[in-house]
Amino acid sequence: MEAFFHGMILAFGLILPLGVQNVFVFSQGATQPHLVRALPASITAAICDTLLILLAVFGLSIIVLQFAWLRLALMTVGILFLLYMGYTIWRSTPATADNNEALPRKKQILFALSVSLLNPHAILDTIGVIGTSALKYSGTDQILFTAACVVISWLWFFGLTIAGASFKKLDGSGKLMSIFNKCSAIFIWATALYLINGIL
Repeated sequence: MEAFFHGMILAFGLILPLGVQNVFVFSQGATQPHLVRALPASITAAICDTLLILLAVFGLSIIVLQFAWLRLALMTVGILFLLYMGYTIWRSTPATADNNEALPRKKQILFALSVSLLNPHAILDTIGVIGTSALKYSGTDQILFTAACVVISWLWFFGLTIAGASFKKLDGSGKLMSIFNKCSAIFIWATALYLINGIL
C-alpha cells in the first residue's frame, strides 16, 4: 500500500495549487444553473488528467516532448485558447434565478480540453513528477501508484464542481460570481502572457 499512498500524496501536491484548470472547473460549478450542467467540465478535466498520468507513467509523452517544434506548436495553440477563454469568461453572465446564461456543454468540453491538454507546464509537471516517481515501482505497485493518482484527480475535480455550486448558493445575486469571473479571466490572461514570455 506504500505505492498507493505515495501516489495519493503526490497527486494532491500537484493538483492543489491554483491553476487555470482548477479555476475553470470551479467556475463552471458556480455559473451553471444546476450541478449536473457543470459535469461536462469536471469529467473532461478528469479524463484528460487520467490520460496524462497514464502517458507519464508509461513514458509515451517523453518521446513527444523531445521534438522542439512540437513543444512550440503546443504552447502557441495553448496561448491562443487561453486568450479566447479569458475573453469568454470575462463576458459571461453568472446564472441566477432570473437568467440561465452559462457556457454550453460543447464549449465547456472544448475549454476543459484546452486547459488540460494545451498547458505545457501542466504536462511537464505530470511527466517530470509523476512519471519520474513511477520509475521506482513495477508490476502491482506501479498499478497502485497510478490508480491513486487517477482517483485523487477525479475526486478533486468533482469536489471543485460541488464547491463552485455551493458558492453560487451563497451568492444568489450573482455579483460575487461576476467578480470571480473577472478575476479568473485576468488570471487566465496572465497565464497566457507567462507562456508567451517562455517562448520569447
